Amino acid sequence: MIVVLGLGFIGWIVIGGLAGWIASKFMGTDAQMGIPLNIVVGIVGGLLGGFLLSLIGVDVEGAGIIFSFLTALLGAVILLFVVKAVTGRR
Repeated sequence: MIVVLGLGFIGWIVIGGLAGWIASKFMGTDAQMGIPLNIVVGIVGGLLGGFLLSLIGVDVEGAGIIFSFLTALLGAVILLFVVKAVTGRR
């Protein structure tokens, strides 16, 4: 079950943008990505990270804003890793 925190639309854009930007810096893809793509990667990464953590039994419901950011960051790094592996980019 995917749980959306009560951060609101602007909160998810800010957290997604920061998580996507930091993940793109970490994965070396920042030169290819702009602000909108960083936001999308961060938000999708948050959904992916929340799903993966719930699969291994981590309670992601109501964990707070810092845990949400770290979950989005983890998911964004995984997402960028998979995209780089599939497209063959280094």
